[in-house]
Amino acid sequence: MTRILYLRCSTGDQSVEAQRKALGVADKEFVDEGVSGATLAADRPGFAALLSYVREGDCIAIYAIDRLGRDAIDVQATIRKLIAKGVTVDVLGLGPIGKGVGELIVAVLAQVADMERQRIKERCDAGRAAARASLAATGKTHRGKVSLGRPMANDPAAVLAWRKDNAASIAVTARHFNLSAATVKRYCAA
Repeated sequence: MTRILYLRCSTGDQSVEAQRKALGVADKEFVDEGVSGATLAADRPGFAALLSYVREGDCIAIYAIDRLGRDAIDVQATIRKLIAKGVTVDVLGLGPIGKGVGELIVAVLAQVADMERQRIKERCDAGRAAARASLAATGKTHRGKVSLGRPMANDPAAVLAWRKDNAASIAVTARHFNLSAATVKRYCAA
């Protein structure tokens, strides 16, 4: 029997280290960092690799049901597929998930994870709507920014003008303004 960890976090600035520490030692691990739980499990690179690797008798340890995903139907189908393959799914704090009662618990927890995903989306949508309304009314968002999205690193017109005046390359312009080459290319393409 191989003990396998599956670790997932949604954004690039998060880390799976807390999950790894809580789950302890394993023979193998598969990780999806910066991958949303809304993405179907089989479509995530780490989980897809796990599905190819796992064999009957193996045990997959996960930190919580929502690490498998936030789509209730996908989570339940994934666990059923693993159980049918003879794989044990061990959830920290719940223990091994089996047929019957275990599947019922997974169904409830998966629905909660799905509901949380919907609530997160609603809050993000409400925040964007508030920012747009405030921007239209006052010229600034409700958080005091002068635009939506990422702030400009520099004035695109000034960068373009300097580049033309100095017949400078993208790289020289980027160094002069302390910008990435991609940013200078984007400013010059506009």
